[in-house]
Amino acid sequence: MLYSTTPAAEKRRILRERLAAGELLRFPGAFNPLSARLIERKGFDGVYISGAVLSADLGLPDIGLTTLTEVAGRGQQIARMTELPAIIDADTGFGEPMNVARTIQTLEDAGLAGTHIEDQINPKRCGHLDGKAVVDESTAAKRIRAAVDARRDPNFLIMARTDIRAVEGMDAAVDRAKALVDAGADAIFPEAMRTLAEFERMASELDAPILANMTEFGKSELFTTQQLKDAGVSIVIWPVSMLRIAMGATGRALDTLNAEGHLTSTLGEMQHRSDLYDLIDYESYNHFDTNVFNFTIDKELGL
Repeated sequence: MLYSTTPAAEKRRILRERLAAGELLRFPGAFNPLSARLIERKGFDGVYISGAVLSADLGLPDIGLTTLTEVAGRGQQIARMTELPAIIDADTGFGEPMNVARTIQTLEDAGLAGTHIEDQINPKRCGHLDGKAVVDESTAAKRIRAAVDARRDPNFLIMARTDIRAVEGMDAAVDRAKALVDAGADAIFPEAMRTLAEFERMASELDAPILANMTEFGKSELFTTQQLKDAGVSIVIWPVSMLRIAMGATGRALDTLNAEGHLTSTLGEMQHRSDLYDLIDYESYNHFDTNVFNFTIDKELGL
């Protein structure tokens, strides 16, 4: 009720513990706080908060237009609604190394379990688009060192994302990832890997967990969790999938409304009112006011 009961520090500790155990952790992307709670209900390991989703939520392209305040605020809203650890996309850290340091402490204060900082130049772009450009190795390493130095909770996960694979190739990606681990990164997010063999190579050559981004319509094949686990991946995210599904369903419902004048034919596709009330824990609010929850819902009525 109202918010999760697990403190942020405990979420971080558990995430670190599970990563150290060598499990494959599944982090679907939440597009709002309620979807994060549904991800938890369905038995996943964590919640991912995508910069692309946060941008799209504001009607903006994913090119670094969002601010630290916007990202941290939305991240806090999402993280507080689930007992799961939440990892958030911090783009390039919102500025120079000192800005990166402030970003880390702000995200810690917001209750996030971790974040990733990437090595693109500004303005950045979606990792699965052509025409990306990356900063030099020294600049990328400075961002990660600043993040690590600013961290107050040693369990806050600082991940380095590198986009260099699409720019300079796989050998450069491995070299860049090694340099970022040397700079203090706890894990590596190698963006836009094309094959399982590339994930396998990255995992075998790095002394750090790696993350796989299974985003649709991108550069990577949509591998199964078992394939990724066998390749040595530690975390898999589906960053925009739930938003895409929700927006696709909304578009179809609007078409139905235009065509039929009502949505009766789509009731079976909707989340029932009783399921929504259960998800938001409506009944628990009765603890404060007995007039809040004093009704029953008949599912047969389709309300």
